[in-house]
Amino acid sequence: MRDDIDYTFEYAERLSGPVPEYLREVERQTFLKTMAPQMLSGQLQGRLLALLSKLSAPKNILELGTFTGYSALCLAEGLPPGGRLHTIEGNPETAFWARKHFASSPYAKNIQLYVGQAKALLPDIPGPFDLIFLDGDKRGYPEYFDLLIDQLRPGGLLLADNVLWDGRINKPADQDPDLIALRKYNDLLADDSRVETVVLPIRDGLSVARRV
Repeated sequence: MRDDIDYTFEYAERLSGPVPEYLREVERQTFLKTMAPQMLSGQLQGRLLALLSKLSAPKNILELGTFTGYSALCLAEGLPPGGRLHTIEGNPETAFWARKHFASSPYAKNIQLYVGQAKALLPDIPGPFDLIFLDGDKRGYPEYFDLLIDQLRPGGLLLADNVLWDGRINKPADQDPDLIALRKYNDLLADDSRVETVVLPIRDGLSVARRV
């Protein structure tokens, strides 16, 4: 069964594209230069992020959790002329690589990278936003929802990565703090009439919510 799942994923990934060469280089450098390259969004999810961004044409994007810049560059594909993407990374080492990758991409002038803790930086980042992507501190997801939902324009998208946490999300006996926070986040969205939500079982789970 696992072989069938792996083959299906690889097949879907092969059909999802095309992938710009600068993104392939980000992937190569991430595997060469970082200790946790599995944190990269990857081709399938990356192409979905790019498509969602292109469909919504967001003028102002906020991303929490840059890593080496792959997902930010995917989201930037949907920016209209003059659009802006603000992305926050707490790790200076990975932020260094993200900055290099942004500089060598077509979106160098559209992306603003902030290094530090999101809660401290958010008050200084100009909203409202047309698209928000959560991919940083999992334990902070519920608080980020409360902080940012009113900064999301009607019709805007709220995306969140890792919401299924390697299939462990539906195991109540597992009381890992990250899991507890992710369950709370998922429940918040499911119960809040301000958003309509779909959870996709892609990679580690991607939540796609639209502000009503």
